[in-house]
Amino acid sequence: MSGTLVALQQTLVIPLLTEFPAILHIDYASASWLVTITLLTAAVATPIVSRLADMFGKRRMMLVSLSTMVVGSVIAAVGGTFVTVLIGRGLQGLASALVPVGIGILRDELPKAKVAGATAMMSATLGIGSALGLPLTGLVYQHLGWEAVFWVSTIAGVAMLVAVLAVVPESPVRTPGRFDIGGAVLLSVALAALLLAISKGGTWGWLSEPTILALVVAIVAFAIWFPFELRVNQPMVDLRTSARRPVLLTNIAALLVGISMYANMMSTTQQLEMTEATGYGHGLSVLVAGLCMMPGGLMMVVVAPIAGRLTGRIGAKYTLLIGTIVLAAAYTARIFLTGSVPLIVLGSMLVTSGTAIAYATMPMLIMGSVPITETASANGLNALLRSVGTSVSSAVISAILTTITMDVAGHELPSLGAFQVVFGMAAMAALAGTVVAAYIPRATAAAASAAPTVPVTPAEEEVPSELVVTGSVLRADLAPIRQAVITVLRTTGEPVDWSRADNTGEFSVVLPAPGPYLVVASADGWASQSQVLDFDGSDSRQSVVLAQRLRLTGRVTESGVPCPDAVVSLVQATGEYVASTVTGRDGRYELAQPPTGRYLITVLGSDRCTVTRPLLVLARPEEVDLDLAEDVVPVAHHVAAPVVAR
Repeated sequence: MSGTLVALQQTLVIPLLTEFPAILHIDYASASWLVTITLLTAAVATPIVSRLADMFGKRRMMLVSLSTMVVGSVIAAVGGTFVTVLIGRGLQGLASALVPVGIGILRDELPKAKVAGATAMMSATLGIGSALGLPLTGLVYQHLGWEAVFWVSTIAGVAMLVAVLAVVPESPVRTPGRFDIGGAVLLSVALAALLLAISKGGTWGWLSEPTILALVVAIVAFAIWFPFELRVNQPMVDLRTSARRPVLLTNIAALLVGISMYANMMSTTQQLEMTEATGYGHGLSVLVAGLCMMPGGLMMVVVAPIAGRLTGRIGAKYTLLIGTIVLAAAYTARIFLTGSVPLIVLGSMLVTSGTAIAYATMPMLIMGSVPITETASANGLNALLRSVGTSVSSAVISAILTTITMDVAGHELPSLGAFQVVFGMAAMAALAGTVVAAYIPRATAAAASAAPTVPVTPAEEEVPSELVVTGSVLRADLAPIRQAVITVLRTTGEPVDWSRADNTGEFSVVLPAPGPYLVVASADGWASQSQVLDFDGSDSRQSVVLAQRLRLTGRVTESGVPCPDAVVSLVQATGEYVASTVTGRDGRYELAQPPTGRYLITVLGSDRCTVTRPLLVLARPEEVDLDLAEDVVPVAHHVAAPVVAR
């Protein structure tokens, strides 16, 4: 209910955009900022609040989100001026972060068998609330006035605050550490500038100075933010985890589904309200057109639980594929379903059904591929990319509807072809999402959907009683090993959780209950290690020591005779220098083993003879012997031979 309420804020004032210029004594361009400001604050708040929820408590940040919405609604209702309504709308937008935080709460609090269906419904509230906001605003405005729209949000927000305080427990699953202030500021600047350029580019002009300046600021901020997040000790967004193929592809699919989904929101009411003089319009009022969106919103309520059950049966990946295919087929049908109001409503219902299925599965794909302690922040990034998709969609659709026009009684209005182009664009975006989803690794989908089938104890089946374990990965001299990966398995082999250590070697994992677990530790340049650890809940901190440093060693000879003082160099296959050393009297050399990947190893002898071999480094010690006499060829005509690894 809270997710639906905060999602409703996104479309709350859209039906009033034509009324606000007269009400607040402003022009239409200024009135459009009442939508844009919510978009900007939602984009900024979602990753920040989601990360804070993982660190300081999900229930706490859910209450913060609802409180900002209530305060914003009151300011907008009582202010009576454009500035106060704008401030209120900005505060309402901050509440959008509640949805990914709520998904994290559901994962922490519900029995495993109910997680898929619950997260499906919570994720679908993004679409349900947006669809219901259109008719609700028209109905309230027509009978009670524009201030009542914000008072309804205030009353509903207070009711949800009381309900959350009474019902929702605080999750014990938290990630200790310091908040990444620098990363939050850089990302906020980058997102605000990017979305400002996208949402206002059509009004300002795509080649105007403000648009170009906003894009330049976004590019520069992102260019600084990415390397900063890779170096910072505890990043707000874990880019290494986000770059994992399952997470990356799911987020790209979220962006494409967001582009496709918003075409329905943006065009359907306009199509229904268009004057009959166009030959295709139906001349409906704002209220009636909004009511025509309600069946689509209700379809999401019906379809989301079905999608949750489908995820449990066939896996999240294939459920996502079904959703994107339905979305593409629905928009293809909408190109032709224009002859009557019932056909348009039917097309809208098909679109929202596909949207509900697609949105419902994404949290399960994300949660199956990230550490439990990053559940809210990872889903926050996914929700953010959906919002970016809707912003891109809005800009593209606005450009299409103002370009492909027809003259009606001296007024330029969108032609039927413009709406058909919009639906075709949305279908192509959905098809692109289908292609991306097809490449999501099958194992991830299985992992995401297999949670209910993993053997659990009777206590776990009723109420999760999770144990947060923190610790550090150390060398033999107790110095920390940065970016090590810890994987925890049950002693029967099923996965439990995993974590990547930060730059000080600290990690956090979540266990379903006290007991023995198999802990596997690995890090670039170190021999992997596994051991069974008993966790009884009394001391949840553990240290893992990686004792064996991996080395790249070998012997350089010439006709079987050791070659001293030869220079051995290692470069990446892409050309970057890695390291060099000189052989000893016995011809032997030793280098710190680099991260797993493809390299070139080169030897330069005292008589200027050289040999180069391609080398595939794996997570084990490498022994590479090279003989200059056997391998030497003129430098200008050298051809690499296969490496011998012993």
